[in-house]
Amino acid sequence: MRMRRTVRSLLLSITLSASAVPLWAYEEVKPETLDQKSWSQFLGPNRNGISSESGLIDSIDSSKSIEVWRQPMVGGLSGISIANNRLLTLSQSEGKQWLMALDTATGKQVWKSAIGAAYQNSMGNGPRSTPTVEDETVFAYSGEGILVSANLSDGKIRWSKDLPKELQCKPSEYGMSCSPLLHDSKVIVHVGSKDGAVVALDQKTGTMVWKSGDGEAGYSSPTIMTLSSIPQLVSVLGNQVLGMDPKSGKVLWSHPFATEFACNTACPIQIGEGLLVSSGENHGSVLLGVEKKGESWNVVERWNSFGSTSSLRSEWQTPILIDGCLYGFDNVGSAGPVTHLTCIDASTGKSLWKKLRFGKGNLIAADGKLIVSNTEGEIVLVKASKEGYQELGRKQIVGFSRQAPVLCNGKVYMRDEAEIVCLDFTKK
Repeated sequence: MRMRRTVRSLLLSITLSASAVPLWAYEEVKPETLDQKSWSQFLGPNRNGISSESGLIDSIDSSKSIEVWRQPMVGGLSGISIANNRLLTLSQSEGKQWLMALDTATGKQVWKSAIGAAYQNSMGNGPRSTPTVEDETVFAYSGEGILVSANLSDGKIRWSKDLPKELQCKPSEYGMSCSPLLHDSKVIVHVGSKDGAVVALDQKTGTMVWKSGDGEAGYSSPTIMTLSSIPQLVSVLGNQVLGMDPKSGKVLWSHPFATEFACNTACPIQIGEGLLVSSGENHGSVLLGVEKKGESWNVVERWNSFGSTSSLRSEWQTPILIDGCLYGFDNVGSAGPVTHLTCIDASTGKSLWKKLRFGKGNLIAADGKLIVSNTEGEIVLVKASKEGYQELGRKQIVGFSRQAPVLCNGKVYMRDEAEIVCLDFTKK
C-alpha cells in the first residue's frame, strides 16, 4: 500500500452512463473578454486554462530555437503567474520556502521573500501552489498552509497566517496545493478543518471573514461560477463538491465525490448551468446540473463516466472546454503510468478521440491550439479539433515537470524543479 501511495503521489502536483438530456445552451468564456497582458492566477485570468491570444506559431520545429531566456529556479512544485511584467512563483532553497519575482523580459530575479521554513514531504519537497496577483499585491500559500500577502513591487510581506495551526487541523497529506482565489476583497483557500474546509480572509488585513464546510482539503483550487444566475464559489474537496455563497460562505448545495486518499486535484469546469468534476485514481468524471428551485438547490448527474471504462480520469490536470469539447488527460489505473490525451463530447461524456499512451502532462489553450507540457519536459503543440489528434510539433525544454505552461504576450513559460524557461510563441 505504501509503495502504491508513493508511486501515485510522486506523479501528483497538488461504466459510461450518458444521459439523453441535451447540453443546455451553455455559454463558454469568450476569448475576447480575457486580458492578454497577464496570467495572474492558476489557470489564467478566468481559471479555465484559456488565453485570448492569437497570432501564435502554427508549428514547432524541433531544430529551431524558440528560447528567449533560461534561469535557475531551485526546488518546489509551484506553477507560474504573471502580472505587470513580473513572473511570480514559489521555490525552496537554503532551508526556506520563497515567494519570488522575476523580470519577464530577462528572467532576472527582482526580489525573493521567505514565507516559511523548508517544507519536507516524502512525496516531493517544497511548495505546491501557484501565487495569485491583483493590483499591487501577491498572495501565496506554502506547502504546510501558511497564507501570505506581499507587495508586488518589492516582496515585502504584509501579513502571514498559518491556517492549519489557527484552525487546529493537519495539512493535506501530500502538501497544501490550493492556489488562492481572489474575489470581492477576499482571498479564499482550502484548509480542511472540521470548522472550515474552505475559508475567506480579508485581503488587506488577513482577518478571517468566514469559514465554511468540513472535510479534507484535497488538492484542487476554488473557482467562481454563475449558476441559475447566482454567482457562487465552487470547491472540489477531498470527498465532495460544495457550492457556496462567496459573500457569507453559506453552503448552498453539496454533492459527494470521494476518491481514494482524498486526491481530487483538477479544478471544476463550468458547462452551462452545471459543472464537470473529474479525478484520477481510476475514478472518472461527472457532469452535474445545478439549478435553484424556490429556496432550495437541485443537483443532478447529467452524465457520469466512472471506473475502468471511464472516458476521462483527470489525475491532476484540469480539462479545457472549447466549442463543446473537453480536452484532457485520461489516466488509466490507480495513478498508473499509462495516460491518454483525450477529447470528449462535453454534453454526453462520450469519447471523440484518444491519443493512446501520450503520457502525463498539463495543457492550456490559445489560438485554436492546445499548448501541452509533458512530464518529460517537452512542449507539444496540438490542434484543438474534435476530428482527431493532430500534432503540430514538439521540443525538449526542461527536465521532469508537473507544472502547467503559462502564456502571456506571445511568450510561453515552463518550469521544473531546477529552472524556468521563456519561449517565444509569436508568429514571425
